[in-house]
Amino acid sequence: MADSSQAMQAITYLDKVRVWGKQLRVGSSKHQMIQLPKEGQSDSGLTKDFMNSPHHRFRRSGSKKYIIPPTAVLHLYYVASLEEDDIRRMFSQYGTVKGFKFFPNDRKMALIEMSTVEEATLSLMGLHNYQVGDNLHLRVSFSRSTI
Repeated sequence: MADSSQAMQAITYLDKVRVWGKQLRVGSSKHQMIQLPKEGQSDSGLTKDFMNSPHHRFRRSGSKKYIIPPTAVLHLYYVASLEEDDIRRMFSQYGTVKGFKFFPNDRKMALIEMSTVEEATLSLMGLHNYQVGDNLHLRVSFSRSTI
């Protein structure tokens, strides 16, 4: 995390969230930093730096205010090229879709509601950054909105 307040926010929001039928345990580490491998060295897939990724969900200034605890409703961005049935089908592989709606004034965004927070969490994990077009990737985040 960028600072200790972000780490505490992650602990608060993610500790005890259910994933794959089990409770996720999130707590402070005894380590003060993560040692990334040197250029060209293998890390055996154990570490990854997302800081400069073009798909980083909250890389823009001010976007961190949209980080919220997991909810059953997800905000989708970059869905203009998809039909509602296709979106419902994509998300139904992670659980039951309870509701869906495109934003009335901006069809590139939508809300989808899963039947549980766990299903929404699995959907976010599975579909965030899913390629929906040439150089276009689906963005998925939890939402405070309701459908």
